[in-house]
Amino acid sequence: MNPAQNAKTIALVVAIIVAICAVVLALTLGRFPLSLGTIAQALWCGISGQPQPDITAATVLFELRAPRVLAAFAVGAALAAAGAAYQNLFRNPLVSPDILGVSAGASLGAVLAILLSWPLVALQGAAFAGGLVAVAIIVGIGWLVNQHKTANFGYDRTLTLVLAGVVLGALFSAGVSLIKTLADPDNKLPAITYWLLGSFSAIGVAELKFSVLPMAAGLLTLWLLRWRINLLSLADDDAKAMGVNLTALRLWVIAAATLLTAASVAISGAIGWIGLVVPHAVRLMVGAEFSRLLPLAMLAGGTFMVVTDTIARSVSANEIAPGILTALIGAPVFILLLAGMGTTTGRRHP
Repeated sequence: MNPAQNAKTIALVVAIIVAICAVVLALTLGRFPLSLGTIAQALWCGISGQPQPDITAATVLFELRAPRVLAAFAVGAALAAAGAAYQNLFRNPLVSPDILGVSAGASLGAVLAILLSWPLVALQGAAFAGGLVAVAIIVGIGWLVNQHKTANFGYDRTLTLVLAGVVLGALFSAGVSLIKTLADPDNKLPAITYWLLGSFSAIGVAELKFSVLPMAAGLLTLWLLRWRINLLSLADDDAKAMGVNLTALRLWVIAAATLLTAASVAISGAIGWIGLVVPHAVRLMVGAEFSRLLPLAMLAGGTFMVVTDTIARSVSANEIAPGILTALIGAPVFILLLAGMGTTTGRRHP
């Protein structure tokens, strides 16, 4: 095994150990502390089918804390994976998962569901559908532009998608603001505002199951395409010369990243910065080779989200929205990354 492979293996093992420690620590902390012995005993009784000696501790662990911790890890991993994919797709390390309006579309669907007093499952479905519709519209706009392009104007597919995402995201954000204006200020408006900040407080087993399938599909797609995704960093002519169908590859990457982002926003609300900062930081440490970047970004994103959510629910009597903490932590960290590593917007990375 060569030194580069050794370093890759060591980094992956360290990331796995840190992630496991973060999850275990998160299970013990909270308003109802659980010792490692209590957790181990509850897990053993659950596996073996024996009666739980402490019903309260078992209820807190299995019905409240474990689903929340696992959901936080899944959302962080999904957003980091989506961010890594988009950064490779657009050849820009400053791209985040909401560049194509997924978060804005999901937010519009969710706040509309809150305004109409839909149940939680329907709210999550509306958010998920909103994110998918947003990207479908943007891809449709890109197709229409491609169909009607002329020789008199320059044309860039990537730039078209980005501009369409910015415009549609602004349109959906205006829709969210309109709904907030129309919402009941004593009932609906606080619920909308709280959801937009992001939260895992309502996560249970059912909500966790809702997100598993689309996240698994998105991650599996990215993993199967991991070698081809590396070719997106090349010039289009070079990639085509290697026999790659760039249009199909880009659509698959967009579809996978959209599934990951929409599923995450659907169960946790709009939580920013993870999909931007985490894959960017991991890329600076281990490089842009996607088969190495993807698992490490997932582990780092999941760990970061678990730690952030644990802090959010433990530091005060009133739970802090994780979206606030990710912004407070992510913004200065990203500035340090830019200042320390000399990264420039729009630079192609190897």
